[in-house]
Amino acid sequence: MTALLLDAGAFVAYERDDVRLFARLRVAQTGHRPLRTPSIVVAQVWRGTGGRQARLARLLGAVDIVTIDADLARAAGTLLGRTGSSDAIDATLVVLAKDGDDILTSDARDIQALVDAAGKRVGVVAC
Repeated sequence: MTALLLDAGAFVAYERDDVRLFARLRVAQTGHRPLRTPSIVVAQVWRGTGGRQARLARLLGAVDIVTIDADLARAAGTLLGRTGSSDAIDATLVVLAKDGDDILTSDARDIQALVDAAGKRVGVVAC
């Protein structure tokens, strides 16, 4: 089954009550489409304890958080080298994506360039 991958921008939009994002997540849930993100994206968005990010914590509970291992890190670095880009987190998100997946992002242009360079058939959806 294809997944919906979330970048940091998607989590920020969720915390800001973005209705378009809620609709996209609802469609994914209805279609039993898994949500996925690399663990490093959590570091980008997580800032507090004590209930401050309770809402984000609930969403994270529904997301498959993939640990970045050495192979994934090397593949992301290789992609960065091929594109001349420098955002390792974006590259990691693209390397994690499989053909047929969609990436929900606030950085669609940069993600699309990485997807194209990776030669993947992955949708890039702006949030």
